[in-house]
Amino acid sequence: MHHLSQFPGETWQERWEASGFNQRGNPVSVLRSEPRERSQIGTGAACLMCLRIIQPSLEAFRSNIFLYYGQRFLTAQNDPLLERFWAEVQATPVNQVHHGPALFDVTVALTTQGIALADLTPAAFLHYAWECRRQGLVLGARGAGSRFPGHLAWQVLHTMDHFPSHGPATLKAALLNRRSTVEELVDRYKIRNTEVRHLLVAYLERRKPELDYSTLDNLSRHLASNFWATVEQLAPRQIDLRIDGELYQQWRERVAVRVDGKGRRDVDPILRAVRALYADLQAWAAAEPEQWAIWVAPCPVSDAEVRGYGIRKRRVKERMDDRTRQRQPLLNTLVEHLENRYGHLRDLLTQVADTPGGQTVTLEGRTYRRLWSRVDERRIRLGALANVRVLDLESGKNINVTHAEDAAFWEWAIVEVLRHSGVRIEEALELTHLSIRQYQRPNGEVIALLVVAPSKSDRERVIPMSAELFAVIAAIVRRHTTGGQTIPLLPRYDPKERQSSAPMPFLFQRKIGTKHEVMSDTTVVNMLKRHCVELAEQHPGFLATSFTPHDFRRLLATELVNSGLPIHIGAALLGHLNLQTTRGYVAVFNEDVVRHYQGFLDRRRQARPADEYRPVTEPEWLGFEEHFDQRKVELGGCARPYSTPCQHEHACLRCPMININPKMLPRLDEIEVDLLARRARAEAEGWLGEIEGIDLTLSFLRQKRDQTRRLARVAPVDLGIPGIALR
Repeated sequence: MHHLSQFPGETWQERWEASGFNQRGNPVSVLRSEPRERSQIGTGAACLMCLRIIQPSLEAFRSNIFLYYGQRFLTAQNDPLLERFWAEVQATPVNQVHHGPALFDVTVALTTQGIALADLTPAAFLHYAWECRRQGLVLGARGAGSRFPGHLAWQVLHTMDHFPSHGPATLKAALLNRRSTVEELVDRYKIRNTEVRHLLVAYLERRKPELDYSTLDNLSRHLASNFWATVEQLAPRQIDLRIDGELYQQWRERVAVRVDGKGRRDVDPILRAVRALYADLQAWAAAEPEQWAIWVAPCPVSDAEVRGYGIRKRRVKERMDDRTRQRQPLLNTLVEHLENRYGHLRDLLTQVADTPGGQTVTLEGRTYRRLWSRVDERRIRLGALANVRVLDLESGKNINVTHAEDAAFWEWAIVEVLRHSGVRIEEALELTHLSIRQYQRPNGEVIALLVVAPSKSDRERVIPMSAELFAVIAAIVRRHTTGGQTIPLLPRYDPKERQSSAPMPFLFQRKIGTKHEVMSDTTVVNMLKRHCVELAEQHPGFLATSFTPHDFRRLLATELVNSGLPIHIGAALLGHLNLQTTRGYVAVFNEDVVRHYQGFLDRRRQARPADEYRPVTEPEWLGFEEHFDQRKVELGGCARPYSTPCQHEHACLRCPMININPKMLPRLDEIEVDLLARRARAEAEGWLGEIEGIDLTLSFLRQKRDQTRRLARVAPVDLGIPGIALR
């Protein structure tokens, strides 16, 4: 008080703000140098805040260390509601270690906001949690933006009906993004034309019943942002859906580039969404002309652009197959790394748990020293188990073995489940204790089954568990039920659908602090990325390669089909409604191609008559040579099968069998110039059929030119001249 009296102001609050102590990083302890005096001045400042003489900012409060502030505030305020809250906290079935932080969170929120507990609303406490997270003011957090405080406090306030009963029961539920309305989805993109905005809202409302939320969200993004908002940027005066050719070409070039300047890999979903909009408006106008007829217009997206969708899908499959081939030889390395890491930490936890503080333990050639602190003693005194912490004498790192072993177990378990079952990541995280079933065969054998809830195909399926998969599932259940416990019931939030499920005994749930949470797919993705980076230090194959959860699904599909399992059974196990989808997951390796082809030749030779292997006659040989002479054309050579005529009337640019000679690349450029001139004439004359045919020819020409240039960069291989063996 004496120090504050030196600053101007009519109230102590004004003097406090003038002193500079209301800013972050200015603790009051700087006024004294002796430890005892520093503690005393800190206690004095805490008393002023408890008595409401000073209202500090959140940054200023957390710049100081106030011991037992919650208890001091509770005594000073003499608030029956606050005392009831403290009693409810102490009665909550969690360890006493978490009681103090819950009281601390509430008292700090009341102090910094200058309100009583009766005035603390969910919005006010949520503001406190967000500010603490944003400024990195959470106890035990690793810097700004890492955690939210107040989970137990929110739970108690909701239980004692201080927060509305119809509101979220947990802080995490309050923080989760809710579903947006159709109007909110469209208004994210600030469409200036109100009539077009109303059209898009009405269109999405009409489509909403047949779509899930994530598809609706993507469709609104394609139509409102990628389509119309981009059109408004290019042509601010555009008032309807009649897009001329020049504006469409400008939009087509713009939409092919992302906001960050990189090329958009897949434009087809946007084009198909726009075509569906125009087609739906035309169809609906016949039944409801008063609402939709004024918006009917020719679709600017031509059939030719959509016709190439199959080709682009094949390119995508080629990339996915190549991705699978790159990761298949690395799978065992990743699995072995996770198994060894979990086994090492499990054995370390077992050995160090009973080791006194300061003692060393050697495991697999590494030496660790058990750490012990006053915090560990306090946890033991309050009836909790102290975390096992060690110092790695080789690297000098402190390791919380309790947390590290738990994380290593779940990392190993999720990878094992993904690679042995082939389920999608969301399906794996939705597995519950109820998913484990059994089936008894007529011969008495019991088969363990895993029931997978529908995710993408909306159809439940059953997977017979292998011995390896059953062992992992059993380990997960055993970890949850150790000590006679039951698997807790809790909801799982789906970030794509933005809704929480009913409380279920989910298998992939972990206890973090005072609460249990189901693992998220983001956690799994980041875990895999982190371990691939670690492995890259010793295995060069991981330098440019990382795993995602879906890679395990593709690897299992490839292994099943290449091992001889009928593809329709593989489709049933993977949950595919179409066999073509399963074929898209299967990557054929070179050795599989050679093995199957050699087997085909052997079977064919055995089935063919022996007289077909007679010596070749001279007319047959001349016909053979003539066939290859007839396959020579201007642009290169035709690869049609032997003894077959040209099936495409020598329209070589459109023929998939033509192999362009790299020397004829300048000729392709000349043909392209001629086609463009013909297209300009066709546009001027209005020959729409001619334009469509020229566009198709141009697309094939450019595709073949790109392919020829790519192959021309590969140096030819000299096979030499075959010699004749002398007998």
